[in-house]
Amino acid sequence: MVELLATSPCEGLLPLCIGQVTLREEEVGHLTSLAPYRGQSDALSQTLHSAHGVAFPAPNRVTGKAGARAIWFGRDQALLMGPEPDQSLRAHAAIADLSDGWAAVRLEGDGAEDVLARLVPVDLRREHFKRGHTIRSQIFHLNASISRVDDNGFVMLVFRSMAASLVHDLKTAMEGVAARG
Repeated sequence: MVELLATSPCEGLLPLCIGQVTLREEEVGHLTSLAPYRGQSDALSQTLHSAHGVAFPAPNRVTGKAGARAIWFGRDQALLMGPEPDQSLRAHAAIADLSDGWAAVRLEGDGAEDVLARLVPVDLRREHFKRGHTIRSQIFHLNASISRVDDNGFVMLVFRSMAASLVHDLKTAMEGVAARG
């Protein structure tokens, strides 16, 4: 009989350090989709803040910090990253556990913006895309969520099945930036 073992999406692929940039898998805990019921956005935000210390994010924004973040994930939708969702949220929103469906990586270091500039059709330079900003866009050919979590650090989410492609594309861009150096 075959024994199935749970592995992380980037098992055996990360970490990578090329030039001044590091790519590693990000431990995010639970990933929970939050979609407020009609007229419940404010109540959901208050309940979310009471339960987890984060507010429901405005479009293209992240609230909270490592361990408990709420990431804008589309129109009237957020992703709670970190804690197991408090059951009180169910009164105000449809919630769904997405933990096993996504891969999360962190790209950081001097040159991280240059790496992403090769792959992302959005200006992610610090003067335009500050800490706490997020966007749904593409990384080369992959649909992704990209959030700036500090001055030189980004957390990116892609579908779990695309983890190897994400690492390949980022590694190639990291090598290109390092070669320029």
